[in-house]
Amino acid sequence: MQSEVPKAMLTEERRRWIVAALEREGKVVACELSRLLDVSEDTIRRDLRELAAEGRVQRVHGGALPAPRVSANYAVRATQATSTKTTLARAAAALVRQANVVLVDGGTTNVEIVRHFAPDLHATVVTNSPPVAIALADHPHIEVIVLGGRMFKPSRATVDSVTMEGVRGIRADVCFLGVCSVHPETGVSTLDFSEAHIKRAMVASSAEVVAVAFGEKLGTAAPYLVAPLAELTQLVTEASVSEEFLAPYRAAGVTVLQA
Repeated sequence: MQSEVPKAMLTEERRRWIVAALEREGKVVACELSRLLDVSEDTIRRDLRELAAEGRVQRVHGGALPAPRVSANYAVRATQATSTKTTLARAAAALVRQANVVLVDGGTTNVEIVRHFAPDLHATVVTNSPPVAIALADHPHIEVIVLGGRMFKPSRATVDSVTMEGVRGIRADVCFLGVCSVHPETGVSTLDFSEAHIKRAMVASSAEVVAVAFGEKLGTAAPYLVAPLAELTQLVTEASVSEEFLAPYRAAGVTVLQA
């Protein structure tokens, strides 16, 4: 973190500086901010609380991490970065083998993944996502099992106790996990409490866990933890993400595929 900073900043100026430092460094530590900005740690904690309330940072013990930039509107997300999403989805779909039982979580990227399953693929897909099931309705060789329960509208996926019971009754070969945030220190996290429980059960029920994530989702953290980074088997992300940025993911034992 840079050592020379403006002194006697106004509150909003200081908070903008904190956000800029977070984007630059990947995390900020409250005691270091207090020293650099020449204000009390109480002031810094108050700044971080306000920034978190605005969705600009994710508070963690002792400081903050970047917050995910995710639209709550499913229809909007479905139209974003379509060419990149298609590229990543095609690479992820190729990971599925014949006769696999595939657990597919909700999310617009996962819908795109199943659209790229090979026409001659024989597999069983279990999903809590009606859009995923519909995308596979005309596939000639894939059996589709839809998990019931209350639908969480932002992801158009079921997330209640009925869903949980269904997930726990499965032993999948591979799971495509819907991803909000992936951070080297905090692991996989999401924005909804109920959704986090379902995702956690999916991880526990799967031999391999694949996360397909745009570069902007890496290095961010959301409020509800899903799994440590080491529980991911593969991470599929953009070719433009630097090797330096991906090194901590590889060090955790995650196979990184760039497309």
